[in-house]
Parts: sequence; structure tokens; C-alpha cells
Amino acid sequence: MKRNRRAKILATLGPASSEEAMIRKLHEAGADTFRINMSHADHDLMRELVRRIRSVEEAVGRPIGILADLQGPKLRVGKFAEGKVDLTAGQTFVLDDDETPGDATRVYLPHPEILSAVEPGHRLLIDDGRLQLVVTKTDGRRVETKVVAGNRISDRKGVSLPDTLLSSGALTEKDRRDLDAVLAEGVDWVALSFIQRPEDLSEARKIARGRAALMSKIEKPQAVERLDDIIELSDAIMVARGDLGVEMPLEAVPGIQKRMVRLARKAGKPVVVATQMLESMITAPVPTRAEVSDVSIAVFEGADAVMLSAESAAGDYPVEAVETMSRIAVQVEKDPLYPSIISASRPLAEATGADAVSLAARQMAETLSVAAIVTYTSTGTTGLRTSRERPLLPIVALSPVLGTARRLALVWGLHCVVTEDASDLDEMVDKACRVAVAEGHAHVGERIIVTAGVPLRTPGATNMLRIAYIGSDGISAA
Repeated sequence: MKRNRRAKILATLGPASSEEAMIRKLHEAGADTFRINMSHADHDLMRELVRRIRSVEEAVGRPIGILADLQGPKLRVGKFAEGKVDLTAGQTFVLDDDETPGDATRVYLPHPEILSAVEPGHRLLIDDGRLQLVVTKTDGRRVETKVVAGNRISDRKGVSLPDTLLSSGALTEKDRRDLDAVLAEGVDWVALSFIQRPEDLSEARKIARGRAALMSKIEKPQAVERLDDIIELSDAIMVARGDLGVEMPLEAVPGIQKRMVRLARKAGKPVVVATQMLESMITAPVPTRAEVSDVSIAVFEGADAVMLSAESAAGDYPVEAVETMSRIAVQVEKDPLYPSIISASRPLAEATGADAVSLAARQMAETLSVAAIVTYTSTGTTGLRTSRERPLLPIVALSPVLGTARRLALVWGLHCVVTEDASDLDEMVDKACRVAVAEGHAHVGERIIVTAGVPLRTPGATNMLRIAYIGSDGISAA
């Protein structure tokens, strides 16, 4: 199945899209990777969704990626004696370690790590920022606050801490159980929620042991401050604009998004833009003009993937949402301004052999007007470096490893094909020609560029570039 766009689509599965027939429709509509939200899926449902995705993959003959999104620490207040209370600006409100049901003066906060970490002047945002508190006094067990913006507060509402760095890690006990379960099912990506610091990836990395790639969701100010270090230790990042827009000024989020995309592209790491991209399509068959512009901006920036959340998981029009997102991406990439925007934001190549070969491949491909770049990639490194260059022609990524092809299904511009490894250089070039023709990316009489690591099957050793002319028999004639 040949896509007519380079940006990828990550679609969330849920009540509206959990059946195998619907998953296939979503894939045919344009979804390249599927997200399973472990906040809502138990282990049995997760296993069944993985089975259905793999069944669709086998039926369509294309590698499909699976991302399991861990819930992360959910910080919530306790319960109230009457279920809810109304607070007013200027009043004092206390959060403490007393499990007694709350009232208009106080409430239980079942998170000792918050009680011990907050300091005077720190903000606490309740219920997605609808209630804003500022700490005035704390003793480690009791936090006294002043209500800045008053509102109603009810049982178990979420707490956000834009100014506080918690000592606890990003993985909860539930996350550890979920991580073991999704790794056992062979998912390709694991998304880590509420990352604050680079060290938050350490435990997940030790548990995963390379069985899945790790994606850091950037949704806290503390993560933005350590963005370079987090990107370095992550396999990919997600611009999780939902919580990021709660804990940071809304007007700052677009600039942060652009910075994240640029930094991830510079590092050669995939970057996903997520949250409310086509939100109105949860209940409407068409998006708003502003939503179309929002998706377009992410594609113009060169993001690897754009994500659908509730639109595909629980909306009334999941297939239409995927089709709409795909059409937007296709149209943007046809825009006369697109090549110059992508070129202007292209990062400088790093001083490595792999980057030098990938840079040369793009430059030669554009100079010679070849049909495609075909890259052999066993671990995925060669595919990632080729994608980093954002060449404006097809990239066919050949891999003998199904897991690698599935993982790269999320990466900008890569058309992934699983194929047996070549025994020598000549067979490798011939196979590249045959696959490029068979997949519809080249024709007899055209030229392609082939990149690989020699000796073959050497991870991360991209050091070979060859121009191949496709002869009448579909294999290299020169």
C-alpha cells in the first residue's frame, strides 16, 4: 500500500475503533501506526488489540507499528463530604495528609511526594487549570494555599504542578505491570507519560532491554527545561500539547512545539505532534478551519507524525478523521512553498560516516533527479539518518527484521518493506531495483540511489552509496 505523503498518521484505538474490520479501514484510510492507551485498556483488551492489528498487518502485507502509551503518575485530590465545594478567589484552602473527607477549607491529598516537594510560591492547578492555587505555607504534611482563580472542585480531580519537581520517577506500579505486559506482546513503541528529567527514562530502559523503542511525552515545564538531554536519551518524543497547555501559558505552546520539532529533527529522532488536532471531528464529519491549519503547520514543520486521540478512539467519524488528516498532509506536501520550508529547517549533517552518506544521497538524488532512495537498514539507524535529511523523493527502507520495519512505520518519508537479506553487494543492488519497481516508486529506465552498511548486517555502519540504473529485467544494469 503506497502512501502519497511523507508525514505519518498515528491513530488511537478505542471503543469506536477496536474491531478488526475498523482497524483495517483506519489503516486503509491512512493510519500508519496505532496507539493503545493504557489509561483505558486493561491487559486482556491490549492483547486482543495487538492480535487484531497483527491480523490486519498480515492481511494487507504491510508493516504496521504499535505504540503502547503508559498512563504515568495520575495526581488527584481526595473526596469531599458533599462530593464538591465552591471556592472563591482570595480564600485559603489546605491540602493535607488527613484522609477525612474534605470541605470548603481543606481536602486530602494522597500524594506525600507533593506535600514534601512544593514550596511557597509554587502553583497547583486543579481540574486542568480551572482552579488555580498558590502555596503560601507548607510543613511537609500540610500545604496551605491561596485561591487565585476560584471555581468548583469535586472528588478526585487531577492536580498539575508546573513549578514543582517531584522526587518520584515517571513509572508507577501500574506502569511497571503494563510495561511488562506490552513488552510480552511485542509492541514496537512505548510512550512514557509525565517525563520530568532524563533520569526518568532509566528504569523503563532497563526493563525494556531494547525490546521496544521509548517515546518521551513532553507535557511538563520541567521536561521542556531539560529537552536536549531528554531527546538524547529517548528514541522519539511526542509534543503532548494537552497537559503542556495546562501547565504552561497557552500562547507559549506553539513556539515550544516548533522548538521540539526542530531539536528532534536535528537529533534524527522521530517527533509526533499530538492532542486536539481534529477535535471537532469527534462529533462532526468535518473539522474546523483552525484545526486544518493546525495539522498543516505540523506537516510544514516536518514532524514525523500527527496523532489522532479521541477522534479515532471514541468519535463518531474515526475513518473520516484519518482520511481528512491524510488529505491535509498530501495537500501540504504538494504546496509550492513546502520544499523551501523543509529545506530551510533542515539541520546540518553531523560529523559521522552515516550522516555524510545520507547527506550525499539526498544531494545526489536531487541533482540527478533519481526516482527514489533505497536504504538497507537492519536496526533502523540507516533509515532514520536518511529520513533526517528530508529528501523530497521516495525513501524505500528495506529490512530483514520485521520489528525494525514496524518501528520505522512511524518515521517521516519511509516506505518500509520486509525482505530477506542480500548475500553480497550485487544482490543487494539488484534487490533494491526490483523492490523499488514492485512497490511503484521507480520504473524501468530510471535510476535509484542505494545506501547501506558494508559489511552487510553491521549495525549503524552506513558507509556505502551506489547509483543504480534499472534495466529492462527490473534489476541493475550498471
